[in-house]
Amino acid sequence: MHFRVFYLINRSGESVSSTSAVEMSAKAICEQMLDRLHSEDDYLGILDAGDNILQVLPEPDNNRYYVEVPIEAAKASYGRHVDRAELEDLIRSLPGTFDETTIPGLTYRPW
Repeated sequence: MHFRVFYLINRSGESVSSTSAVEMSAKAICEQMLDRLHSEDDYLGILDAGDNILQVLPEPDNNRYYVEVPIEAAKASYGRHVDRAELEDLIRSLPGTFDETTIPGLTYRPW
């Protein structure tokens, strides 16, 4: 499955905006992007075919990630904490289009 990704890697200053997102397979995202997320200021966004977003936010002090599906119209997001193995499994199993109902275990968080 291919998605489009955007990101900010704070330490190196590398960034790709959501309007310039690059296409990557789920395998490539896991192999090339996840190891680059080191600080709380880094992020990775994954866009599906319908422009829905899955955001990956590292929490290095807790050795985990927060994944969320933001819902602009609701001014909220649905998310959960995952470890590295869970994150890789989640990315590799993402459907072509996703939302807060297709990813298990997400909880509502207003902005």
